[in-house]
Amino acid sequence: QVQLVESGGGLVLPGASLRLSCAASTHTFSNYIMGWFRQAPGKEREFVAAIGRRAGTTYYANFVQGRFTVSRDIAKNTVYLQMNSLKPEDTAVYYCAANDRYGPSSPGNYAYWGQGTQVTVSS
Repeated sequence: QVQLVESGGGLVLPGASLRLSCAASTHTFSNYIMGWFRQAPGKEREFVAAIGRRAGTTYYANFVQGRFTVSRDIAKNTVYLQMNSLKPEDTAVYYCAANDRYGPSSPGNYAYWGQGTQVTVSS
């Protein structure tokens, strides 16, 4: 069992930055691909970014367009999502998830999920 706890969400102005964190309670953190997903009201959950088991490979949704960076600190069992140049359409609940399979962009491959953190981008 892996418990994931996200933090770092909030209300920001368009163009601002936020860094989300996700702390994992597991001794086998490096066994998992770690992903970030988001879900806006009335929309399906969508893939945002993911990072490989040894942090060697990263994956991003097309809409990220170089604005977001995913990283992980294996020593701290934590994965991060640095979000820059935020737009109102980035408003959503952001979820961290752990994947012990393959296919980093498919939610079905993630066995463990955090509770989510709200990100609101508004003027």
